[in-house]
Amino acid sequence: MARSVPLPPSLWVATARPAPATPPLDISRQADVAIVGAGYSGLAAALQLAEAGVSVIVLETGVPGWGASGRNGGQVIPGLKPDPDEVVAMFGAETGERLVRVAGDAPDTVFALIERHGIDCDARRCGWIQPAFTAADIGLTARRAEQWQRRGAPVAVLDRDTVCQLVGSPVYHGGWIDRRAGSVQPLSYSRGLARAAQTAGALVCGGSRVTALARDGGRWKVTTGHGPTVSAERVLLATNGYTDALWPRLRQTVIAANSFQVATERLPDSVRRTVLPEGHVASDTRKLLLYYRCDHHHRLIMGGRGPFREPASPRDYRHLEMVIGLLFPQLKGTRCEFYWAGRVALTRDHVPHVHQPAPGLTVFLGYNGRGVAMATTLGILVAKNLIAPANNPLPFPITAIRPIPLHSLHRIYATSILQMYRFRDYLAN
Repeated sequence: MARSVPLPPSLWVATARPAPATPPLDISRQADVAIVGAGYSGLAAALQLAEAGVSVIVLETGVPGWGASGRNGGQVIPGLKPDPDEVVAMFGAETGERLVRVAGDAPDTVFALIERHGIDCDARRCGWIQPAFTAADIGLTARRAEQWQRRGAPVAVLDRDTVCQLVGSPVYHGGWIDRRAGSVQPLSYSRGLARAAQTAGALVCGGSRVTALARDGGRWKVTTGHGPTVSAERVLLATNGYTDALWPRLRQTVIAANSFQVATERLPDSVRRTVLPEGHVASDTRKLLLYYRCDHHHRLIMGGRGPFREPASPRDYRHLEMVIGLLFPQLKGTRCEFYWAGRVALTRDHVPHVHQPAPGLTVFLGYNGRGVAMATTLGILVAKNLIAPANNPLPFPITAIRPIPLHSLHRIYATSILQMYRFRDYLAN
């Protein structure tokens, strides 16, 4: 009998809305589309397809939101990792500007979806601040703001005093704000998407790890580890940072980096009013960025990079506990109650990838830390393209699967880069 892999403990597990029932695939079935992965991408695609009358089965090793979709910081940030002008330089004027528009509108997609389906996930459209960690970063934040302003986005440059007031920290030199952004309780959002997809007619199966994909008489045979199969005309593979060896060489196209997070005990009202007092989310410009926000229970959540190995104890999170007191002197000595980590899928060019390596198979992954907004959006766009491709061209070009060179050594050289960045940030502090 198949069993779902349990969610590891986290703040989100402790505070999420109840999960819908998603029992394992019980018998072999047929569907128009099989989706591998019940994170934001897979669930958003399933919802879009089911609403269009397409029969959909979603197969997930754990439960919906088991991977990064239930472990991230809950920041809904517009845009891609590269700045708009850089995206245009990478893809050309027409494709690049289309990508910039799609990525810039991604938070609108998320919050509209939440409203339309009544998803209870503590959604808040509060804006994102990127504080400048060093004086030299002021130019960087000004350029980013100017590029989005040129495209009509509601962004603004912030001076040092304003950043210090809105963030509640004295360490920054200025920054910029993007008012399109916001926050969600990420696991509640995942569960809400799953419930909405089920209501629309999709079958969502937890505890159903897919172990093989094979063509069978013009259709796909999707085999689960506990026996039952799905016969589908099309397959969507949406596994992102938890991509395994299911499809040849795909795992080697991304670096699955661990992102570590801690959450403090509930802050007294007098202290909470001094930390991100207007509810903004933030991530700064340092090489190893810190990202942080407060939840609806008055806890500060601090996130950042950690070692590639899975964390073994709270000692692995000491760097984040220490930085809380450095960034917010008023929180020095505050106890952390929750510790957790999840994998971020990093691509070589820092943008998501779409592949179609075989007839009827579409792969999409690589959100580079912008997954709440971009994974939701790309899942919807892939589904629309499947339903009516002529009217819904994909914004990202379809590319061949190209493994990162020397991928087997990536933990070694990535760890070296992390150490170098950490040293640079230390010198700049």
